[in-house]
Amino acid sequence: MALMKVIEGSMAVAEAAKACRPAVVSAYPITPQTHIVEDISQMVADGDMPNCEYVRTESEFGAASMIQGAEAAGARSFSATSSQGAVLMYEVLFAIAGLRLPCVMAMANRSVSTPLSIWNDHQDAISARDNGWIQLWAEDTQEAADMIIQAYKIGEDHRVLLPVMVNLDGFLLTHVYEPVELYDQKMVDEFLPPYKPLYALDPKNPVTMGTLAQPEVYTEARYMVHDAQLKAKEVIEEVADDFRKKFGRYSGGLVETYKMEGAEVALIAMGSIIGTMKDAVDEMREEGMPVGVVKVRTYRPFPVEALRAALKDTKAICVIDRSISMGMEGPLFTDLKAGLYAASDAEVLGFVAGLGGRDITIEDFKDMAKKGFSRIKGERVSEMEWYKLDTDILPEGI
Repeated sequence: MALMKVIEGSMAVAEAAKACRPAVVSAYPITPQTHIVEDISQMVADGDMPNCEYVRTESEFGAASMIQGAEAAGARSFSATSSQGAVLMYEVLFAIAGLRLPCVMAMANRSVSTPLSIWNDHQDAISARDNGWIQLWAEDTQEAADMIIQAYKIGEDHRVLLPVMVNLDGFLLTHVYEPVELYDQKMVDEFLPPYKPLYALDPKNPVTMGTLAQPEVYTEARYMVHDAQLKAKEVIEEVADDFRKKFGRYSGGLVETYKMEGAEVALIAMGSIIGTMKDAVDEMREEGMPVGVVKVRTYRPFPVEALRAALKDTKAICVIDRSISMGMEGPLFTDLKAGLYAASDAEVLGFVAGLGGRDITIEDFKDMAKKGFSRIKGERVSEMEWYKLDTDILPEGI
């Protein structure tokens, strides 16, 4: 039977990874990811993962290369990273997706230098959005753990065959202690069958992986990854439904809505700030303000159709990004506007907030929603702003 236990978020992710029976786990420490692979190392040392090879590598580049090689040889694999560690992996992440290897990796989201910051935002994963990995985003610890198990089933589906990145906010989820329902191994085994690769490196049946692609075929190879991303939308929803039937929780899928019935203004974001956002909406509803929440659970593939359906009756949409595309705007803001083009007349406002772990409070979300209502009334409101920017500390003449 499943066991409810108060544990650290990193341990919950490690328990989920263990239940998926990976044959290879690659590890390199970086804050705030370290506890995930540290907990797995203890499980391996204690004999709780007897069929798992735990490999300590010399760098994050090596950790990504290790799971690439393991998957290419037909072994289910797992790793985790954060921030600069993820940046060092990027070359290999492109290769893993291009080779159609369904690795799973936990990304403990953290800001990227410079300046150095160990606190949470989404710049590490968002900077990797175009490499072909499916990206799932967790609101809480239970969801992060559940997504690890679903990630394997999504990525290993022969309609998809893509790697999956499960994002959980650094410290806010990795280091928080919450009640988590752990996993009965028999139930996980029934939900997630053993990995059967479509192709694998085998001397008895030689294949070539990662060969040179001449210009005549390179476009087609990249299109195949794109097409698999689009097909993954259906698979992600199917797996979420299957998970709910098996475990009793719907903690996957493309998007989630909260109090969107009759909402004129929608707040939309990803990750752990959704919890605070829901609290803000509860208070605003009590005050008679028709506001709702749309949570993006899957960022890649981008759930255009699901978002259009969720936002079809809104008059203003406030998008909160914990990342920034330098010289432009928040990436979720850009993607949402593109997805709604010619499909919605709603006013769309963007807010860059929470970079480097800066707090975003209930009052902040209320203020953002009020700006949405002001825009509905035709009042002049900036389309995109760096929220709570302290201009007093900005230097002059730089």
